[in-house]
Amino acid sequence: MIAEVGHFALALSLALSVILAVLPMAGTFMRPSGTARAFTDTARPIAAVLFSLVLLAFLCLSALFVGNDFTVSLVATHSNLSLPIAYRVAATWGSHEGSMLLWVLMLTGWTAAVAAFSASLPHVLRTRILSVMGGITIGFLMFLLFTSNPFERLIPPPADGRDLNPLLQDPGMVFHPPLLYMGYVGLAVAFAFAVAGLIGGRFDAVWARWARPWTTVAWAFLTLGIALGSFWAYYELGWGGWWFWDPVENASFMPWLVATALIHSLAVTEKRGAFRSWTVLLAILGFSLSLLGTFLVRSGVLTSVHAFATDPARGVFILIFLAVVIGGSLLLYAWRAPALGSGSGFALISRESMLLANNVVLVVAMAAVLLGTLYPLALDTLGMGKISVGPPYFEAVFYPLMAPAMFLMAVGPLTRWKQAPLPDIARRLRWALAVAIAAALLQPLTTDAGFRPLAASGLAFGLWIAAGVVVAMLDMLKAPDGRVRASRARLHPASVWGMQLAHLGVAIFVIGVTLVKSSESEREVQLAPGQSIEVGGWRVEFKDLRTVTGPNYDAMRGRFELRRQSDAANTPPRAVLLPEKRVYRAQRMPMTEAAIDRSLWRDVYVSMGEPLTGNDWAIRVHVKPFVNWIWLGCVLMALGGFVAIADRRYRRRLAARDAVSANAPQVAGGLAPR
Repeated sequence: MIAEVGHFALALSLALSVILAVLPMAGTFMRPSGTARAFTDTARPIAAVLFSLVLLAFLCLSALFVGNDFTVSLVATHSNLSLPIAYRVAATWGSHEGSMLLWVLMLTGWTAAVAAFSASLPHVLRTRILSVMGGITIGFLMFLLFTSNPFERLIPPPADGRDLNPLLQDPGMVFHPPLLYMGYVGLAVAFAFAVAGLIGGRFDAVWARWARPWTTVAWAFLTLGIALGSFWAYYELGWGGWWFWDPVENASFMPWLVATALIHSLAVTEKRGAFRSWTVLLAILGFSLSLLGTFLVRSGVLTSVHAFATDPARGVFILIFLAVVIGGSLLLYAWRAPALGSGSGFALISRESMLLANNVVLVVAMAAVLLGTLYPLALDTLGMGKISVGPPYFEAVFYPLMAPAMFLMAVGPLTRWKQAPLPDIARRLRWALAVAIAAALLQPLTTDAGFRPLAASGLAFGLWIAAGVVVAMLDMLKAPDGRVRASRARLHPASVWGMQLAHLGVAIFVIGVTLVKSSESEREVQLAPGQSIEVGGWRVEFKDLRTVTGPNYDAMRGRFELRRQSDAANTPPRAVLLPEKRVYRAQRMPMTEAAIDRSLWRDVYVSMGEPLTGNDWAIRVHVKPFVNWIWLGCVLMALGGFVAIADRRYRRRLAARDAVSANAPQVAGGLAPR
């Protein structure tokens, strides 16, 4: 009965999404009247009911997993009687069908949020945004109901299920997909703003001011989702990597690059009225890349630890949907873009030009990643052979492209709008440049390998960005008498402080990546209990091995004691590490569970491979300096995004201007906003 309720809720959701896409949008093209107003007023309540129905369907599927109802095919293939309850809940989105239902839940959740929290938007603009979101929802609900029904019955049911993939039986599975999808799907809001603006032919400060926080919060969630996925892979896969340039990793990274460009472009559109056409194109491109990522994961064209094996019909459906959404929005853009205007002019040395250069670099970097991701697939599809494009290509192409972006991150915030004197910028950044040069010269002290140009440049850029943040913050706190006063912090909007925090996060990330790449140590050896290995200034001793039993697995657990290389043998260990080699009972699948001694300054990482002759085991030990700075930097970036959208005082101050602007008539035959 629960399955039927969930399926019926999805069917009703499809009907409501059609109404949301058609009825309110039609009302915006009618002459102002009571009927037109009645049509447009349906958008907000329909959005709320639509979200409620999809949430009901999602809760039904979760209940089926928690109760291990093996009469539902999805539960039988992705759960098990011995599966811990937390992973039964996570199994709701651990399959293709369940993850698509999570996608639709996030999409309708964003739609309901726009309906609830955009009351100050012009009425017609908000209505069109919600209708566009409804149109996107139609496509995903049709895909879910017609090709990927999560409530399909299995008769007769098995006595027990096949179990969730052991790779997914990890706390990361509980949090990573929801965070990633919040960002991935959140870009649909920016897309809807762009399409609604194109329909109305109006892109002013009101449009940019309200599109910007929605885009920023989606970007922040996407940042957290990508970072958590990287952290999960680092400790779960057992060999210490944190980014593999996997095609599906790239599929989430490319929208992130475009979203980063978009939030900077929106700032220019809001402040100066420039970049209108470019901003709209970025909004379309960001969501288009999200849809492309969906195609890569769901179509079966990829072999990846992230990808779901699916039948060709699903890939064809997504490809058609991709063509309709991207093709339709680009045609609308081509038709309406000439009416957008070029906006205000600016000098070569100005904040606008710095942000434009930043945008170009980010989009070119995205294109380089896109080429490396799709080129092997295109060759394979055309029968021209199989090639592998791996980390050497991406690192050789992507890293140099990021150098100009990192340089501009310190310069841009100190540059004035419209026109800025170059000598003034140079004067303000002179000591930041000195710090960067000193970091490059001192790089050999961070590693035994001597001077490394790539490491030196990475440290220089990281400290250049950090020093630029310090200079910008001191400038904001400087009083007219020249003194730095903390009380002046409240004179600046939270969006500015959020930007500085995010830039600081980038600096920490760059330093972390540089040091772990240039200074990490690794050894893979054959050890028996009682033997030890020295690596990176640490001594790891294999003490013993014992059998342990988990809720749905059996494991061999090693005990390793960690000491400094200079410590005496009888010195108490600084840490005891307990890596495991597990075998999950249902699927008889072996898994490696690494053990990590963490600190802010380094990780010591131990994983067990396969048993060898006698009591020997294959053991891998890594020492990774500053690796946790990578994820600390990502957290600070996301936190900066959340700080930027939390500026209620700033939005209240602009509310009066928004209300006045909202009463201006729109172009393209729409209703005058009310």
